[in-house]
Amino acid sequence: MTTHLHDPSATTPRHAVLFPGQGVQRAGTGEPWRTTESWELVETVSRSSGFDVAELLLDADQETLSRTDHAQISVFTASLLAWSEFRARESDARVVAVAGHSLGEYTALVAAGVLSVADGAWLVGERGRAMAEAARQRPGAMAAVMGGDIDEVTGLVDSFREEGADLWVANHNSPQQTVIAGSRTAIDAAAERAAVVGLRYSVLPVSAACHSPYMEPAGAPLRRALKLTHFQAGVLPVVANVDARAHYGGSQWQELSTRQLVSRVRWVESLTTLHEELDCTAFLDIGPGGTLAGLARRALPGVPAQKFSLPVAVAA
Repeated sequence: MTTHLHDPSATTPRHAVLFPGQGVQRAGTGEPWRTTESWELVETVSRSSGFDVAELLLDADQETLSRTDHAQISVFTASLLAWSEFRARESDARVVAVAGHSLGEYTALVAAGVLSVADGAWLVGERGRAMAEAARQRPGAMAAVMGGDIDEVTGLVDSFREEGADLWVANHNSPQQTVIAGSRTAIDAAAERAAVVGLRYSVLPVSAACHSPYMEPAGAPLRRALKLTHFQAGVLPVVANVDARAHYGGSQWQELSTRQLVSRVRWVESLTTLHEELDCTAFLDIGPGGTLAGLARRALPGVPAQKFSLPVAVAA
């Protein structure tokens, strides 16, 4: 049963739409969308990115989807399919701003009208390849640290940095969840120190230290791609990961997107900006998974946050 977001009897919510990043990809993600009119987007993304996106969304196994370049184009496309369905199904819903977590920022730029679907797909393809190559050149690791605030986790990271270890804060996802990135040695060693101070610790199944200086080799190829891309004026503000500020279209996104590779994702601050400065009264998680709705509820408990439902039941 479809639940409509627009209730004529109540004040129309001012939605902030959130788009997920790498990590939410799952085998068969495209199945619910293949019979919808939105599916034609898959051909555009495939042609522009150089990937067989239909194969990735319908037939690829989890191991294939774990590759950085495969994961990114898959999540980007699945999120666009969901966004297209949302706009068709909920035409009365009032969307006043968008944001995307890491890779999801590119989906947000397309949704905001800053990038065309073709340009967004091309950039995501180039970004994914560049990041995969950077990880091959300098493998890294990431871990989620839970139970402590950002200051406590930053203190943990700083203690390792003072000892010469490669370790950085990568994502501030919620008041009590921070992701760190760096060398495998530093990530493993931090587990012991986190346990001593009562923090929960989970090493993520990745071989790249995203949003850290380990991604610097990806900067040059991404910058070249960004310089060849036209960033339009856009119709919605996009809150950027690197500074948690609202930006519209224009060439400023060349710098913001390059910085994003090696800078922390300021997600809690971004949610606060959406709510307090852009007056968003509800969050809507659009794309695979439902992680961002959960993070929003933990960061701002008084603000409704929900996941946009699939068009049909997922095949068993």
